[in-house]
Amino acid sequence: MKNTRTLTEGALMAAVFAILLLITTYVPFIGIITVWALPVPFVLFTLRRGLKPGFMLWTVSLLLAFLIGGIATVPTAFIFGSAGLVIGELYRRSVSGFSVLIGAGLIYTLNMLLVFLVLVLIVGENPMQLAADLTKEQLEFADSTLGSFGQGEEQVAAMIEMIDNLVYLAPVMIVGVGIILAVMTKLISYLVVKRLGHDVPALPAIRNWQFPKAFLWYYLVILILAMVGAEEGTTMFLIIWNLFPLLEIVIAVQGFAVIFYFFYVKKVAKVVPILIVAVAILIPPLLYVVRIIGIIDLGFDLRKRITSQKK
Repeated sequence: MKNTRTLTEGALMAAVFAILLLITTYVPFIGIITVWALPVPFVLFTLRRGLKPGFMLWTVSLLLAFLIGGIATVPTAFIFGSAGLVIGELYRRSVSGFSVLIGAGLIYTLNMLLVFLVLVLIVGENPMQLAADLTKEQLEFADSTLGSFGQGEEQVAAMIEMIDNLVYLAPVMIVGVGIILAVMTKLISYLVVKRLGHDVPALPAIRNWQFPKAFLWYYLVILILAMVGAEEGTTMFLIIWNLFPLLEIVIAVQGFAVIFYFFYVKKVAKVVPILIVAVAILIPPLLYVVRIIGIIDLGFDLRKRITSQKK
């Protein structure tokens, strides 16, 4: 009887995934929304039935993806299905919401890396380099057109230089995409699963987000190396170019957490720190201040001092 219910529910979840994948693949505007819901059937089924049935659903989904859109849609089922498995299993083990987010981020990053490596093996070249070359060709064509009017040459040259540098950012872009997918999947799956009556952990409030103190030392070391400089194309250059923006984001998030904590202690409406975050993102120089706050918090436990002053 239990096996029958599992098979029935598995068939239902497979059908839901197939419908979502069909819309995502063939309905352009609505597909932008449904793509975020692709992991949800796997999350719900794994949470209810366990990891082994979840793997069976994932296997079936890969076949369905091939039937729906050919080999091009199989990576989509692979990436979102495996992420749904991990999140569902972590929910089933009742780990913290932040641990679920980390697990989702890791599996998404690993999946994006695998897809990148497969593309490199199939194409035989770095896909980032190919995209950069294609973009530069288009810009150079535009430059030749605009150049006849004596306009646009400096702007195009600056954009070409920026594109050349973006080629080195493949690792940080993979991690960044993985984090964004993890956050969206965690939020959507939490809302759906909670709505269906399952008690699963939410993400902790931003004011309670705390990165390990080791990140401060990583940031300072990379900052010093960036100031010293490294020859373009070397391993050290790649390490600095990729780690520095990631660590800047970590330090900024730490600073934003302190800001949220401060206004929470002062019992100020949540809209105030939200507005501060929005303004800081729109006005980049303010992020320097936010990062300084994050550095102080990591080094000197600023939030504890805020709490002690309140007492």
